[in-house]
Amino acid sequence: MKIITVRAVTLPALLLPFIFSPLSWADDAQTLIVTATPQTVSELDTPAAVSVVEGEDMRHAAPRVNLSESLGAVPGLQIQNRQNYAQDLQLSIRGFGSRSTYGVRGIRMYVDGIPATMPDGQGQTSNIDIGSVESIDVLRGPFSALYGNSSGGVVNVTTEKGQQPTTIEASSYYGSFGTWHYGMKASGAVGDGTQSGDVDYTVSTNRFITHGYRDHSAARKNLANAKLGVRINEASKLTLLFNSVDIKANDPGGLTYGEMQQNPQQSPRGDQYNTRKSVKQTQAGLRYERQLSEHDDLSVMMYAGERQTTQYQSIPYKPQQKPSHAGGVIDLDRHYQGIDTRWTHRGELGVPMSFTAGLNYENMSEKRRGYENYVIDSNTTTFGEKGNLRRNERNLMWNLDPYLQTQWQLTDKLSLDAGVRYSSVWFDSNDHYITTGNGDSSGEASYHEWLPAGSLKYAVTDSWNIYASAGRGFETPTISELSYRSGTDNGLNLGLKPATNETVEIGSKTRIGNGLLTAALFQTDTTNEIVTDTNIDTRSSYKNAGKTRRQGAELSLDQQFAENWRAKAAWTWLDATYRTNVCDDANCNGNRIPGIARNMGFASLGYEPESGWYAGADIRYLSDIMANDENTARAPSWTVVGLNTGYKFDVGNWSLDLFGRVDNLFDREYVGSVIVNESNGRYYEPAPGRNYGVGLNVAWRFE
Repeated sequence: MKIITVRAVTLPALLLPFIFSPLSWADDAQTLIVTATPQTVSELDTPAAVSVVEGEDMRHAAPRVNLSESLGAVPGLQIQNRQNYAQDLQLSIRGFGSRSTYGVRGIRMYVDGIPATMPDGQGQTSNIDIGSVESIDVLRGPFSALYGNSSGGVVNVTTEKGQQPTTIEASSYYGSFGTWHYGMKASGAVGDGTQSGDVDYTVSTNRFITHGYRDHSAARKNLANAKLGVRINEASKLTLLFNSVDIKANDPGGLTYGEMQQNPQQSPRGDQYNTRKSVKQTQAGLRYERQLSEHDDLSVMMYAGERQTTQYQSIPYKPQQKPSHAGGVIDLDRHYQGIDTRWTHRGELGVPMSFTAGLNYENMSEKRRGYENYVIDSNTTTFGEKGNLRRNERNLMWNLDPYLQTQWQLTDKLSLDAGVRYSSVWFDSNDHYITTGNGDSSGEASYHEWLPAGSLKYAVTDSWNIYASAGRGFETPTISELSYRSGTDNGLNLGLKPATNETVEIGSKTRIGNGLLTAALFQTDTTNEIVTDTNIDTRSSYKNAGKTRRQGAELSLDQQFAENWRAKAAWTWLDATYRTNVCDDANCNGNRIPGIARNMGFASLGYEPESGWYAGADIRYLSDIMANDENTARAPSWTVVGLNTGYKFDVGNWSLDLFGRVDNLFDREYVGSVIVNESNGRYYEPAPGRNYGVGLNVAWRFE
């Protein structure tokens, strides 16, 4: 009798907090068992498009540096490595977030319940430690709205909980372009986690350095993550969280088509202006969980952090001579904190039901300064040096969101999930740099929206569920998007409105032996879509685009067979178009939204035994991507293949895993990502050709 553990979805606040009874299914060959626990549901039973990626799979024969290495099998998720660690990964879900020239927009991200997305909707992936990830849940569709601002999708990262026996692990990876990643991790537990005083812990630290594929793209990142759980008594637990990241990275910038054809590795503006970015972020959190009674639970999550960023841009000397120009160096100092409190009740009102009520508060204060990116000495102009002050302001943004979600098991086969969140976001700015030609740019704005979502799920059989869902979401401008007007005009872009969207979705999930087959059809209509207006010398301004429509289909399969073989496949079709004109000098109505691929495909096959030799191959496809609203520039479609192999074995208390991999096996020349609406035509960020890597992981168990 083979026992199959169904992968679970653990989301940070709202989605489907309980399953009312264990699900069991059996035949002559196997048994399927799901144990219901608070805030955990099986991927099969979730009435929404959600994918779960296990941390062990992410670390399998991988560098453990970027999420783009291991999330290719998630349908609807377009994640690309810019080969530019100054600007983070380019990540979008069903087209939301595609406009971002750096960081992540339009998507909510969490790490152990702490938002990696600020109250204004801007997030980053740089603080995610793949070495200590337990799982990543990627939620698409209407229920994303229940997470508030920037609700195009949700990426939730859960790090490992320490378990017995105590284990120490060292990992190292060396690859092409002088890439080196190495780290240490320790995890363990005292007791079984059920008695007062029991403790579990996981501590991880690692360092990444690279010369970079392109000129002027070297980077260095130090990352640390810690998680400590303490059982206070039989009914309550306290979890302490800590995370720190320190990045220094050069910025190679984008290339024109001609430059890319001439030499895709060059960085002419990077060399000229010494463009670069440094980031230091430290945060800590405290989660308190208490079982109030047999039917009631309380959870309180508190966190605080600070993030310092300095960025040198490739802005020429002449534009900075205008008194209203903010300069070519951005200096940000951000402090953020928040608290999320929720109460969950399970009971019966004629049928089994539950509800979760909560209140979320977040705030962020920012000191934003701008400086000239040059100094003049003896009539000689030197770029890449911090010059005179050109901007000085204090920005505040905060939100206060009450929310409610409920689930009703109407019959044995039919269930209803519904929820609503009232999201309120405030922005306030005080300008402290007022000179001749640069007036007072102080201002304030507020945004408010009801965000409802609902879903009906029908269990056709114990292993096949179908569902239909609908919801409304919204997305406010980030502080960075409010910071600049088009051209060289000074002042805040307070005319920028929040985008609102309405989504409908139908889906099917089927357990096939040791695999899961999922399919979803969706349509999203957006009003006041926030899009890139101009993008000049790494500085972007934004505008509202009227109406847009995204409609598409997602299909995925994760299948284990013949005991040690595993196959994954995913396909996404996404038609994202403007429904009104957004171009000043052309008619863009009906054009494709730039930055979004119409088709994405992924397939992998691996032989993955518990020990001994293993090997795998994967193939990735991305159709062409428009680079501007006029659809006159595009990045061609591409297909790349990767291979990996390795050997793992145990010797006493030691576990060793030695592996090697090759990516872009056939040395394909292609564009890894595009910079949307780059006004100088520098849209293209080339990807590397064939590249190699080897790695070694060693673990010792104290048994």
